[in-house]
Amino acid sequence: MNYEQTLAWMFAQLPMYQREGKTAFKKELTNIVAFSKELNFPEKKFTTIHVGGTNGKGSTSHLIASIFQEAGYKVGLYTSPHLKNFTERIRINGEEIPQEKVCSFIKAHKHFLECQQLSFFEMTVGMAFDYFASEKVDIAIIEVGLGGRLDSTNIITPAVSVITNIGLDHTQFLGETLSEIAFEKAGIIKENVPVVIGERQVDVAHVFISKAKAQKAAISFASEEDAFYATGLLGEYQKKNSKTAVHAVRKVKGFQISEEHINNGLLNVVQNTNLKGRWQVLQENPKVICDTAHNKEGLSLVLQQLEKESFQKVHMVLGVVEDKKLAQILPLFPSEAIYYFCKPDIPRGLSEKDLQEKAAEFHLLGERYSSVLQALESALLNANQQDIIYVGGSTFVVAEII
Repeated sequence: MNYEQTLAWMFAQLPMYQREGKTAFKKELTNIVAFSKELNFPEKKFTTIHVGGTNGKGSTSHLIASIFQEAGYKVGLYTSPHLKNFTERIRINGEEIPQEKVCSFIKAHKHFLECQQLSFFEMTVGMAFDYFASEKVDIAIIEVGLGGRLDSTNIITPAVSVITNIGLDHTQFLGETLSEIAFEKAGIIKENVPVVIGERQVDVAHVFISKAKAQKAAISFASEEDAFYATGLLGEYQKKNSKTAVHAVRKVKGFQISEEHINNGLLNVVQNTNLKGRWQVLQENPKVICDTAHNKEGLSLVLQQLEKESFQKVHMVLGVVEDKKLAQILPLFPSEAIYYFCKPDIPRGLSEKDLQEKAAEFHLLGERYSSVLQALESALLNANQQDIIYVGGSTFVVAEII
């Protein structure tokens, strides 16, 4: 199979959560444990940092990776979902896994994957661990896919565990309350492994403290550190992620990391890791900004950032997935903006008609478009040079325009 055929096969095996939603969510680790054994336990052959949380875990993972890169280490980075290309999920020093490596890995293990009925995410996690081991990385930053306790990445024993924050997202899988979600996220806390919590939140701090105590894991809260770190990532909300990343790096033993490495790593994160979609400015005059924020907490921060911009009018290219709780996020959006409702091109995408009708209940008015690109093209035609166009609501909306 060539690369396109290999990806098509991977997508077809079992539902892919990012595309299909709830039917793809698996609540156990049996498959990934079996796959790790088949691969001779590759995750045990390099040092790891495990990064979970509701918002900011992707940015924090990239920031940590960039710092280690600046220190001269060979750094693996596993993240999800991808924006444009599958290979974005698995990188070493910013370079994506070669397509031929994807093909050869699936070819070598195809029989096992079929017999064991691994999901798309499970086989991807195994592929990442195997690639990092074969390339002899010094350290790998592993982002949790969904939740923590039962996430396929949770077979690692990291040098440090990181949980950025807790918000109400993926409630159909993780629980309806912040405490229930925190319990699932806290599942990545391992015995005698230090854990860094990005933000001390009154409603959930006790969950992490209790879990850490039970695991004899030293716990610290990055938000309690009185420090500021500049970063190459735009957006005020990245200040929290920078502080969390630095706090985590300082907990890792056996690596030589200087203040210069930290400062340069934070400033050069985009160049070092090729991070995209976080308050990314696509053009000027009119200014077009995209961001992958898609839940209440993330969108609150992004829309606060938008208010600080200088503009005449705001044009919102907006699309979401069908399991999004619109009553929680739509009130966050400005009613004076001009809206361009669209459907991301995945099975989970909410129809532009349904989004338009629901948005109208919150006095968010605009036209609907059958594709993200059509919506953006219309916004560009209508906007003048002093306006701002914001593209977001879903990772998959952003993926279609960068």
